[in-house]
Amino acid sequence: MWKEKFMDYLRYEKNYSSQTEISYFRDISQFEEFIADECGVFDPAAVEGDQIRNWVVSLMEAGVKARSVNRKLSAVRSFFRYLKRKGMISHNPATGINGPKTPKKLPGFVKDREISLVIDRSENFADDFCGHRDRFLIELLYLTGIRRAELIALRDSDIDFENCTLRVTGKRNKQRIIPFSHQTKEKIREYLQKRDARIANKSPFLFVKEDGTPLYPKLVYNIIHTHLSSIPTLSQKSPHVLRHSFATEMLNNGADINAVKELLGHGSLASTQIYTHVTIEEMKKTYDHAHPRAPKMKEE
Repeated sequence: MWKEKFMDYLRYEKNYSSQTEISYFRDISQFEEFIADECGVFDPAAVEGDQIRNWVVSLMEAGVKARSVNRKLSAVRSFFRYLKRKGMISHNPATGINGPKTPKKLPGFVKDREISLVIDRSENFADDFCGHRDRFLIELLYLTGIRRAELIALRDSDIDFENCTLRVTGKRNKQRIIPFSHQTKEKIREYLQKRDARIANKSPFLFVKEDGTPLYPKLVYNIIHTHLSSIPTLSQKSPHVLRHSFATEMLNNGADINAVKELLGHGSLASTQIYTHVTIEEMKKTYDHAHPRAPKMKEE
């Protein structure tokens, strides 16, 4: 009864998707079974906080990942919050119960010499418009750190050749200016020349398909994934990897973190600080490799 009423609440009042309902039902049923095994019966009004903590511990001991444990705990919290709101229980035993800390997943990135092996080898790209477009597309993502959606939305009018800047429209239509080098300026002009010679249908967008229509997200993903697949050590091969690589290379080479924040279009410095963890890991590897006493220190 308790669980069924909660499921009706999710379906009809919260309008949750069927997949979310299934996940909540499964997680709460698992919790219900744990309490029933421990107490002989599942009575939400009699559940105590220590029992929820014991359940969390049992999940961790069973090898359930922290992220999944937190998801299950969130379902149980919602369940008891609903029961308390409806007056079906007098107190919420899940209040103040914290889940395990989820380890931060460091973003994957490619090093400059690795991306150079992709971009600088002509045999990696077809000798036609699409080949030239794909190579320049990869290089521009790496040179500017812009998002995939921002790249697709770029228009010719966003390029300021005189000042060597690119106007990028990011999330919530917030615009920012990204500088580029004179070498990049020549590459942009070279690409535009090849594009205009090949595409009959004029388009305001910088990157287009052969019929002149704008690119779409899956196509950009496929282009990046195909060419980054030539880097065997890279586990992630998405467009976002090039954004991570841009930020990491900038910080590794002494760029101010606030400047990188502005270039990436981050709303807060906290979003940019994850890349400092990447650079620290790189420094540790360099130290372990280069310092004559590092190996001995590690063995002690």
